[in-house]
Amino acid sequence: DSAAALQKYAGIAPVTERSGKKHWVHWRWQCPTFLRQTFVEWAAQTINKSFWAGAYYRQQRDKGCTYQAAVRALAFKWIRILYRCWQTRTPYNESVYLNALKRRGSPLLNPSTTVKMT
Repeated sequence: DSAAALQKYAGIAPVTERSGKKHWVHWRWQCPTFLRQTFVEWAAQTINKSFWAGAYYRQQRDKGCTYQAAVRALAFKWIRILYRCWQTRTPYNESVYLNALKRRGSPLLNPSTTVKMT
């Protein structure tokens, strides 16, 4: 009943396992793989079509994430946004979301982090 629950169900939310002093992170194995793949492929398509999605993807890559990890992280964010749109029954509007990022002082809108293209 939340965006986090949808992220887990879809297999996009990472799973952290711990044992003693060790811990490791992996993706969820028991999930509808078609749904997970749908979110991942859709998120990948938004990299060149959405300003903030491209900036977020580049930010993840600059942190050292692989292509797949960066796209999964982007899908994770998109699910939260889509869930909110569904709950409020409002269509997604890029300019509204960019204004929200601006109000929150998001680093995604910082020109020094968005100029670099990969």
